[in-house]
Amino acid sequence: MSGRDPYEGHRTATPLELLFDLTFVTAFSFAASQLAHALAEGHYLAGLLGFGFASFAICWAWINFSWFSSAYDTDDWAFRLVTMVQMIGVLVLAIGLPRMFASIEHGEHLDNSIMVLGYVIMRLAMVFQWLRAARQDPVRRRACLTYAIAVSIAQIGWVVQIVVDFPVGVSLILACILAVIELAGPVIAEGKDGGTPWHAHHMAERYSLFAIIALGEGVVGTLATLSAVVEEQGWTMDAALVCIAGTGLTFGMWWVYYILPSARVLHSHRERSFVWGYGQMVIVTAIVATGAGLHVAAYFIEHKAHIGPLATLLTAAVPVGVFLGSIYALYYYLVPRFDPLHAWLLVATAAVVALAVFAALAGVDMAICLVILMLAPAVTVVGYEMLGHRHQAEALANDQGLTPDQPATST
Repeated sequence: MSGRDPYEGHRTATPLELLFDLTFVTAFSFAASQLAHALAEGHYLAGLLGFGFASFAICWAWINFSWFSSAYDTDDWAFRLVTMVQMIGVLVLAIGLPRMFASIEHGEHLDNSIMVLGYVIMRLAMVFQWLRAARQDPVRRRACLTYAIAVSIAQIGWVVQIVVDFPVGVSLILACILAVIELAGPVIAEGKDGGTPWHAHHMAERYSLFAIIALGEGVVGTLATLSAVVEEQGWTMDAALVCIAGTGLTFGMWWVYYILPSARVLHSHRERSFVWGYGQMVIVTAIVATGAGLHVAAYFIEHKAHIGPLATLLTAAVPVGVFLGSIYALYYYLVPRFDPLHAWLLVATAAVVALAVFAALAGVDMAICLVILMLAPAVTVVGYEMLGHRHQAEALANDQGLTPDQPATST
């Protein structure tokens, strides 16, 4: 573990990384299902708090492994076995999600004991990896030890949280403090202590694959909504509209995600990795929440939801808006140059979302409302296919900090 070359050519995700990612399919599925159930019951605060807590835990577990792997993946027998242990930890974490959601909903105390157990399993493996890297890579020993210490301190805090029976409010405050400690560890290690040899193009690809995993919840939500329509009405026009809306919305979000010029910018501006990497958690969370919103629409069509049509539509419209807004914000951070085209696209997107909301208020069929909402990411897709890519190429060409011999990639 002497560290991989951060400028290695043709660096791509490994089969082991892809296998590791599969465990997060189940974790996102559990989180989205619990959120959809809570929203359909009208338990908005409990659902959002639980989902926010779960999303941070899931994303952070993936981030810990992926950045380490980018810098120190040896793919030897030890690395493989430790990765398997981390996969077990992810599955244990997923099993604990329903209990955590239920504890917040009941309002007594935060029961995240099983989730923390999953984290203990993952963290012991992660600390082992960082200590191994510290021993075998003396040049970056200080950074590796900083990671190991930060992970250990945060994990002790999570264990204390389950040992001491705090009220829900106190537990959530403590969780926020521990989250800050978690986020601060990489900043100190990469900034103050010399950093690790992570690969910009590799990490851009890894995050894009993580986003695709999250988009799988959109497919699941579409299937649930389609099944609800078929069960209620048979193979009608509504069934076709729901299928088009869910698939089109998921496909549009996938298309929009790839307008970010992440790889090229991070290759030349490694200091922008923190905001980029942490901002991706918001994007991925919004994607999963959109899938949950489509599932709420299924509950509504089946007459199993205890909320009205407007609230049902908003369960999908709000995360779609958060996703699109986060994409544009992160784009501007990567390419800090104001583009009037983006302003017009955002205005048009807001108008489409508003139209979907007004349609729900007017009592328009839910399938049609979802079709209108589907057009929100389509605004950006059309805008970029017509003008946006040219604007992006010009902006990147004018960035003097970019390496000229690196191709402008869409990842």
